[in-house]
Amino acid sequence: MKKEEPSKHTYSGKFTSVMPFTDSSDIQRTDKCIKELSHFPNWSLMRSIDRLRVGFSSQKMSLAGSKMALNRRFRITVSMFLLVLQIPGILSAQEDLKVIQPHWVNFKDGPNALYKHLTVQAFSQLDKRDAAIAAIGSLDQWKARQEWTKRTLLDVVGPFPEKTPLNPRITRRIEKEKFSLEHVVFESQPGFYVTSTLFIPNGLRGKAPAILFCSGHAAEAYRSATYQHMILNLVAKGFIVFAFDPVGQGERLEYFDPVTNESTIGGPTKQHSYPGAQAFIAGTSQATYMIWDGIRAVDYLLTRKEVDASRIGITGRSGGGTQSSYIAAFDERIYASAPENYITNFKRLWLTHGPQDAEQNFYRGIQQGLDQPDLLIVRAPKPNLMITTTRDIFNIEGAREAASQIQKVYQSYGAEGQFEMVEDDAPHASTPKNREAMYAFFQRHLRLPGHSRDEPVDTLSVEDLQVTRTGQVLTTYKGKRVVDLNQRVLAVLPDLPNDLVNTAQDLSGYVAPKHPAESMMVGRFQRDGYSVEKHLMKGEGDYWIPYLLLKPNQATTKAVLYLDPSGKGTDAAIQGDMEALVRGGAMVLAPDLLNVGEMGQGGFTGDSNFEGHSYNLWFGSILIGRSIVGIHAGDANRLVSVLQEKEKATEIRGLAKGAMSSVLLHAAAFNANISKIALVNPLISFQELVKDPQYDPSMTAYTVPYSGKAYDLPQLLNYLSDRKPLILSSEFPAGEGVQLEALPSPATGAAQRIVTRTTQERQEYLGKWLER
Repeated sequence: MKKEEPSKHTYSGKFTSVMPFTDSSDIQRTDKCIKELSHFPNWSLMRSIDRLRVGFSSQKMSLAGSKMALNRRFRITVSMFLLVLQIPGILSAQEDLKVIQPHWVNFKDGPNALYKHLTVQAFSQLDKRDAAIAAIGSLDQWKARQEWTKRTLLDVVGPFPEKTPLNPRITRRIEKEKFSLEHVVFESQPGFYVTSTLFIPNGLRGKAPAILFCSGHAAEAYRSATYQHMILNLVAKGFIVFAFDPVGQGERLEYFDPVTNESTIGGPTKQHSYPGAQAFIAGTSQATYMIWDGIRAVDYLLTRKEVDASRIGITGRSGGGTQSSYIAAFDERIYASAPENYITNFKRLWLTHGPQDAEQNFYRGIQQGLDQPDLLIVRAPKPNLMITTTRDIFNIEGAREAASQIQKVYQSYGAEGQFEMVEDDAPHASTPKNREAMYAFFQRHLRLPGHSRDEPVDTLSVEDLQVTRTGQVLTTYKGKRVVDLNQRVLAVLPDLPNDLVNTAQDLSGYVAPKHPAESMMVGRFQRDGYSVEKHLMKGEGDYWIPYLLLKPNQATTKAVLYLDPSGKGTDAAIQGDMEALVRGGAMVLAPDLLNVGEMGQGGFTGDSNFEGHSYNLWFGSILIGRSIVGIHAGDANRLVSVLQEKEKATEIRGLAKGAMSSVLLHAAAFNANISKIALVNPLISFQELVKDPQYDPSMTAYTVPYSGKAYDLPQLLNYLSDRKPLILSSEFPAGEGVQLEALPSPATGAAQRIVTRTTQERQEYLGKWLER
């Protein structure tokens, strides 16, 4: 959605162009400009302004009664003066809207405050989980913990779909000297196609052990040279290997150019996270779909006459380590599991690389008491091998701590030999030492004796490994994407759901402010008829929210909380929307909430960053049972209390622009002290984002996970109908963004909807709203 362009005659701290002033209207604008400039007490400019004012008065006389050009000398004087204003540090220093100064060391890390705040909460929850593990002292207690873990895993990941016919089809068979390949396409859900390859050693005598191979985040999936090396070594040692494409990789891209078969949104982490975010909003997860693909892959393996159902193993590296850990934790038919370059613990992960892409996060997993070691603990005493490297992105200290916890459950079972950990000094990579440990592990536990040497192999060609006719399943078959599956999860919502406020508080992870908010003023400057103050307020955690407070010179008890996702300074310029409200008789408080303005663009971006919008921060909030919206709403209501207690405001209204409308709707629903609300070009609906295959990534942080089954923004608008919501929207370009039709109908009286086309028109409506 395009932002309205500011008027070219609007003062915003500097002049960007010099216009030829040739008639009386130009004279009036210049006269007004000089008056405004006189309010800035920079003595180096005052004498120039005075001289300009004298010369300007004589020019007004020369234009009386007729239209004529300013004389050349005066135009040059005005032009030179206006150009001087563009020199950095003259006027910009007078209206520096930044609150936090670079040398304020106690406040300067605001851009990382959201990540640190989430981390503190995650650590508190993880400490409780570790304490519960440390208290276990008997086999019965471990068994109880395992049963609890199974139930909890199903709670945070499930429910899974029902099992439907796989409808497998073998698209090609290829014979090699020592093995054969069968390319298989099956449906893990109706119309949701999975591409895969079954590698079968030649000369099998009877049923053989089979290994499910899960690919990491390689665009080509199991066709990468690294993964082929592992697969073909296993096949050479007599194992059947079934490798399948994770959704968003290999021949299962979901966002791609059908001519080139190249991704249009980036690598696998983005192929996972873009629809994965929609899945979370809808009330399911990318992990659910990917685990289910793996479970159905086991179903297919067990239909094969060559496979010994009692000797099923699973392995995978990196993202394949994630999948293999997950699938083995949920599918008891898998006997031996060997995840590589994945298992650590969340504490060490958050201290280093942070939360990963969509499928690596369970809904409220940490809040519910789970950590990565639980994925292997729940399987004991079945064989598990942790394959690690010391310079991995999945921290080695966390891996060792995880192994220590896992070993205890095996000791209680008297099965110490069933759990192993191998590590090599390497980065996030496959190494010969680790591969040989993996081969030996499966040979021992799947009862297939032989040597475990890592041997050279001839990798297969792209043509040999192509499963579908076009090289992509979605252009070969009429299939579904994750975005299609997500929409099936959405609930049909009533206009006003029962217990709406409590539901919204729970799902958003809202924590109501318990104490008066601490705040402090750090500066002020004057404008014509009002002042601009700079303040800091203590937020929910160990951080301070910077905000501007625009106060009319005449005392008022009327206030507006002004929320803008682009930051507090965007509309704070002279002749901006905030000034219009101040001139209407209200004080205006505009904050930079976490991850916005001075509090945004920290050091953590994650592996799923879309145009500067980190999904990984949002995923982190999901792990701990919070949402960024809920945290924002809590801080917004702290600011309301500041207006009440420190500024003595008795009538407080809320105005939000763009995606911040979600924050305001939640804050107002939770706080009756916000008497009226106005939304400008708002985010309309969470469900509409789930339905849009090309949604705006900047909206994700302003959504509430799992809301798709319970409530949406139109329901909050209905609930707030007594606050007389005003919705001002620019015209929506055809096909762009979420349409106004998602809003409650004006006939319901829930909201007044108006389309504005100019800044002046919008400000006029805001003035009327302020008077109501």
